[in-house]
Amino acid sequence: MFLQFFTSLRDAQVPVTLREYLTLMEALDADLADQSVENFYYLSRTALVKDERNLDKFDRVFGSVFKGLESLLDAMDKAEIPEEWLKKLAEKYLTEEEKKQIEAMGWDKLMETLKKRLEEQKGRHQGGSKWIGTAGTSPFGAHGYNPEGVRIGQEKNRNNRAVKVWDKREFKDLDGNVELGIRNIKVALRRLRKFARTGAPDELDLDTTIKETANHGYLDVHMRPERRNAVKVLVFFDIGGSMDSHIEQVEELFSAAKTEFKHMEYFYFHNCLYEGVWKQNKRRFTDRTPTWDVLHKYPHDYKVVFVGDASMSPYEIMVPGGSVEHVNEEAGSVWLDRIIRTYPHAVWLNPVAQKHWDYSESTTIIRRIFSERMYPITIEGLENAMKELVR
Repeated sequence: MFLQFFTSLRDAQVPVTLREYLTLMEALDADLADQSVENFYYLSRTALVKDERNLDKFDRVFGSVFKGLESLLDAMDKAEIPEEWLKKLAEKYLTEEEKKQIEAMGWDKLMETLKKRLEEQKGRHQGGSKWIGTAGTSPFGAHGYNPEGVRIGQEKNRNNRAVKVWDKREFKDLDGNVELGIRNIKVALRRLRKFARTGAPDELDLDTTIKETANHGYLDVHMRPERRNAVKVLVFFDIGGSMDSHIEQVEELFSAAKTEFKHMEYFYFHNCLYEGVWKQNKRRFTDRTPTWDVLHKYPHDYKVVFVGDASMSPYEIMVPGGSVEHVNEEAGSVWLDRIIRTYPHAVWLNPVAQKHWDYSESTTIIRRIFSERMYPITIEGLENAMKELVR
């Protein structure tokens, strides 16, 4: 099992050496992990990862190799059926007719009702239509169905219908070193170029050298600054939730953009832009950058690109307090409008196939805010987006 862990890390291009692997084995022999999965995770990460840029790759490999180990140990210790099995058995799968019979409350009534339930409920509930619990059709809880509910205590999306999530969720940073499967992405991004010679004169100016050498009768070498792409780009990446299914496609775009644009700044957001963005997803609750600071720091000549599926509850865009994860004082549409007014050249790139856009109300709203400047992440879509940015 541990050898498979080592080889899987190597396959994922995490630079792990045999010496580091043997060091981990010595640490396990000394019982430094104390027979705890969590302790083993931190011990192996310390022994095997030398560069924090590889932490995301390590986490993915660890989760794949040792998936289910914690629940297995718990089951052996307690001799009980794992709670997750019971939860899945309790989930209620509704027919389309049953789903249509469940009426959406609306934002204000939903929040008011949740507050009332929190005050009234005294214990755990399961399988109903009113209280906070699991399964059933209640708008509050986990592993059930409601067209506009508040998700509480559920590991991941099931129906993508929650208007607010009452849990702390962890997102992964995009890997900017992914080897591109589609080289044409780089070619499409090259349409957004404006070359200028800036910086130190470290490139031989052959034509001028020949001319001046002939004029002076001796070797007169002339240097010039390298010709670089002078376009400045500001990118906002939607991360987590429904974007998890598009992570590979967006990482390829991220890698290509880092290569093509020397002056590129990027930030993360979730679903819709609000008063704060962040650089590292592990610090998104503790190290945020106010959106006002971004607007004031980067000049109007920056080209702005939003990357996201635009799939969310319309409340998250149009209603104060509508954010799925926190209570925002101003609606997301207000912040998007500020971005567009500050940066005249702005587009939205959507990884969802264009033929599905009309089925999403939130996508329609975002398209309207961006004056239809939404493009699919295809070669043609990227080329059209770059053309729009250089107008």
